[in-house]
Amino acid sequence: MRIVPALHWRLGGDLGEPLDARLLPLLEAIASTASLAAAVGECGISYRAAWGLLRDYSQTFGVPLVQLERGRGASLTAHGAQLLQAQTSARERLARILGGLAIDIGPTSSNERPVPRLRVAASHDLALTALSEALPDTSAVALDVSVMGSLNALREFGEGRTDIAGFHVPIGAHAAWDREPFLEWLVPRRDTLIRFVDREQGLILARGNPARVRSLRGVVERKLRFVNRQRGSATRILIDRMLAEAQIEPSELEGFGNEEFTHPAVAATVASGGADAGFGLRAAAAEYGLAFVPLVRERYFLAVRAKDASKPPLIRLIDALKSPAFSRRVRRLPGYYPEAAGSLMGVDALAAGPAPKARRR
Repeated sequence: MRIVPALHWRLGGDLGEPLDARLLPLLEAIASTASLAAAVGECGISYRAAWGLLRDYSQTFGVPLVQLERGRGASLTAHGAQLLQAQTSARERLARILGGLAIDIGPTSSNERPVPRLRVAASHDLALTALSEALPDTSAVALDVSVMGSLNALREFGEGRTDIAGFHVPIGAHAAWDREPFLEWLVPRRDTLIRFVDREQGLILARGNPARVRSLRGVVERKLRFVNRQRGSATRILIDRMLAEAQIEPSELEGFGNEEFTHPAVAATVASGGADAGFGLRAAAAEYGLAFVPLVRERYFLAVRAKDASKPPLIRLIDALKSPAFSRRVRRLPGYYPEAAGSLMGVDALAAGPAPKARRR
């Protein structure tokens, strides 16, 4: 094993409290992606943890480090940029002083092979973290996850820029809704679907649901401020269809143009008082102690090339989906159901509307 020197910061000198090691990488990721949702994906922390980290250090320093604007992403303030510049300068000086200093400790083997990595473009989902955790430390497969809307993920897959696309569609009472947008980038003879999880979506409301809202019509009638999801996401398609079904014009929904990019971001906006209502996952509402009104059950799929499903990396991934470890982790998420995870099915079944039947691998 190789160990290398690293740079650490403290508050108020040598004896001060160490700066949280997650802060500077988070600022770097925000600077490069202009999105808190994308930055948390790069840093491997939850949206809630990142939001709390930025809030706490803004209070510690007495100035904000990041500017967050609904629908417009995130950017560093002058103070955040100053902190990041100090990190960059110190890192360069450390590199000049120490050069390539590193120490190898422990046995090494010329037979060690790099772990295959599967590229995953996927709609944001809390169970993706559970999947990564369910892959054993010794497993010969790892995931590189890029979070984006379902349709964008399928486009990446269709154009060959990712190995796996994660997307979700409504089932149950809403299964007959048009799925053509999801099928545009899938080819029945070329692709296959892996069943991932089922999950509940609905209204996310202030704790206790003081307005006693039970539907999107209720949000409009009580003139609640709404926080929406971004265009191109499957959840936004779902919201648009439910509004049309309820004969609600988007202009009737106050805040319809205010967009967020993940379920935790919607819940955080409601929890902070930035909106009175949103639409998202039960698990996201539970994380912030908010009220939840279930409206839709969904099925989340992973699209892969059929020829790859029998290759070792995907076999290991499918085995992880079928494992008790994955099931236990998913069941801890409110509103999530792992039944039949890891089952394979054809793309044609998706076009039929009702829940597709699994086929044997």
